[in-house]
Amino acid sequence: MDLPNYLFWDIDLTSLDFKKNARFIIQRVIQKGSLNEWRSIKEFYGIDFIKQEILMMRNLDIKTLQFFSTYFGIDKINFRCSSIQQSTHQHFNF
Repeated sequence: MDLPNYLFWDIDLTSLDFKKNARFIIQRVIQKGSLNEWRSIKEFYGIDFIKQEILMMRNLDIKTLQFFSTYFGIDKINFRCSSIQQSTHQHFNF
């Protein structure tokens, strides 16, 4: 799978294991990637695997949560991130 460097600015892409780090990769793509990157991970992982990983993510921004709640037809309360509150809140709403 070929993903752009800008999504993973903080790590060495050569050390990234696409199976072991699947949730991390999926989260980066769904929150910061483009439609082309979305297509790449969908083809690589499959939509059912991505769905299960997204449901288990601890933190998703509100827009991403709303999008995937609608996309999968699943109530937001079923996402893990909706039941876990961040201990520190963002200072700015951007």
